[in-house]
Amino acid sequence: MHILVTNDDGVTAPGLLALATEMRKLGKVTVLAPDRNWSASGHVKTLERPLRVKETFLADGSPAFTSDGAPSDCVALCLLGYLGEKIDFVVSGINPYANLGHDVTYSGTVTAAMEATIDNIPALAFSLDSKEGQVGPLDYAPAASVARRITERVLAEGLPKGVLLNVNIPYLPADEIKGVKITRQGLRVYRDRLDRRLDPRGKPYFWIGGDSPTGVDEPDTDFGVMLAGYVSITPLQLDLTAYQSMDGLRKWAW
Repeated sequence: MHILVTNDDGVTAPGLLALATEMRKLGKVTVLAPDRNWSASGHVKTLERPLRVKETFLADGSPAFTSDGAPSDCVALCLLGYLGEKIDFVVSGINPYANLGHDVTYSGTVTAAMEATIDNIPALAFSLDSKEGQVGPLDYAPAASVARRITERVLAEGLPKGVLLNVNIPYLPADEIKGVKITRQGLRVYRDRLDRRLDPRGKPYFWIGGDSPTGVDEPDTDFGVMLAGYVSITPLQLDLTAYQSMDGLRKWAW
């Protein structure tokens, strides 16, 4: 079993190391991750410039690769033959913040897994629900252990074609995580605002900011389950067709 580990926070992110460490218990691991933070980058495919890949080392001294491309580029590089050997499974993360509801279209963590799914490689995206502004390093150990156990189950059972799993893990001690629930995407509530500023030459520029997003607390959703202390597993598919709207649209006078 050859597992590719990537992320969207960059190759030096501690969540990446925690995930890679646990995945090594399941098989051969290759790490190829971006050389910088690509959070909220979405599903990127770089076509208009060359991609560079360099060898590097993680904090534990283990070898890794890093690229100047996006998270989805890192996956594509491996699946298209950069490593010279087949990838059997892709895991992405561990992102320090949750990816819930509409976040999945923005998230580099999730869209890296999507890139693998396009190529029919099973893939999981892992995110940790830590809070903004926490002082000190995050403890990824409980989340990494959860990630390993979920990966083991997926390896044993398999995933349906075209489906990936978006996994969100509450930031709790291991003995306080209540269990695992299968969920649907919840409703994310964004509180963005646009700041208009002037640079030193008097020219305007803009910065999208605002408060951290929240969500609607419903019991069968990713957001609601997380609030209740459970790991949320949301199966996602790449087919975004709104089938329930097709019959109505066919009746329009096109």
